This record gives sequence, C-alpha cells and structure tokens, in this order.
Amino acid sequence: MSQDVLFDFERSDRIGLSEALYCGSKSPAQVEAAVADLAHRGVRVLLTRLDEVKYAQLGDSVRALLDYDSFSRTAVLGSLPMPSTPPRIAIVTAGTSDLATAGEAARTLMFYSESAEIMADLGVAGLWRLLERRAQLVMFPVIIAIAGMEGAFFSVLGGLVGNPIIAVPTSTGYGVTSGGHTALHAALGSCAPGILVVNIDNGFGAACAALRILWNGARPTSVN
Repeated sequence: MSQDVLFDFERSDRIGLSEALYCGSKSPAQVEAAVADLAHRGVRVLLTRLDEVKYAQLGDSVRALLDYDSFSRTAVLGSLPMPSTPPRIAIVTAGTSDLATAGEAARTLMFYSESAEIMADLGVAGLWRLLERRAQLVMFPVIIAIAGMEGAFFSVLGGLVGNPIIAVPTSTGYGVTSGGHTALHAALGSCAPGILVVNIDNGFGAACAALRILWNGARPTSVN
C-alpha cells in the first residue's frame, strides 16, 4: 500500500479553501515527504496537529521551511500573509484551558489573511466577564465560541448576541465532562436557536466555517 500523501491541489479552486495537511496520524517520514513535495511545487499549505515531538523528528531542512507554533500545533509552509482587514471574527473561550483550540482557529484564519480578536476566560461561572464584553462582541460579523466542561457557555452566549456563532466543544473537563462529549451534546441541544456546531477540539473546522460565512459567495478562487 502506498504511503504517499495525495494532495488535493484543485480544492481551493472548487471551494476557496485549500487542503490542510493533518499531521496527527502521519509518521514524521510522511510529513517530511509531503512538505518536501509541496515546497518543490511552490504550494502554500497549513499543517495541523503537528505536536512538538513529531516536529522535532523532522529533518533540519524541512523544519527550516515551516513557520511553526507549538501552542496551536500548527505550521505554515510558505508565506504567512498579513491580515487584509481589521479583525472581523471574535474567538471567545470559556476558560484559558481552551486557548490551544483558539490558537488553532486563529492560525487557520491567519493563513487566509484574516485576523481575529481572542477574548479568553469569559465562562459563565463568572457571568459578569461575558456581560462586560457583550457590547464589543456584537460588532463582529462572526463569533467562534470555544468551551469545555458542561458547555453552558454556548447557550448563554447564543441568548445574548445575534451574530452567527460557531460552537467548538473542547475536551477540557473532569469526570463525565472529560473528552468533550458533554460540551458537544450541550451545543447540539442548545435552546439558543441557530448555533452552528463543529467537532470536539476542531478549531481548524470552526475557522473554515467562519471563512465560508464571511466570504458568502465572494470567495477567492485560489490560495496557493
């Protein structure tokens, strides 16, 4: 069985979003081969779930090609563009423990020249923190909300602002909340109407959903 990565080079022409290189289940050798091939072709690419251990196992020549961020476990092959507009997306987290997922979302947006404003630790256990930010939050066209534990954050936020909200449940929590399924079910079962939900810890997917909402038919034809 071939272990080569078959990259989808035409994806950006079809949907405006290029394929990302998910590194979580790939070996260092597979990541190296893919990066080397894409660099030879002159293709920009976002790498996700590249942890520090695997990054350290890559060859020096490959690491030199990457803009790596250990906190979000992302890397960029090629240029990392400056944002073309002021922040149009707010990324809000219930706790500081959710910031790694927020970082993945922010780096994904940055790859597409979109900046985001991150507001951390606004969880409902101290509701005043969220209420103090409400007037600021309503100014953003899209909000990415990130929370673990019991996931109450999504419903409360969805009842306070009318912006499109993309909920990202995280695996942060104790006992029955550990693993993120409680937060996922809370987001899916929210009584606040119209909340969009992505998979557990999926900051990348949330950022891509936010971009689709922002572009709304006026998407770029290519990001390579």
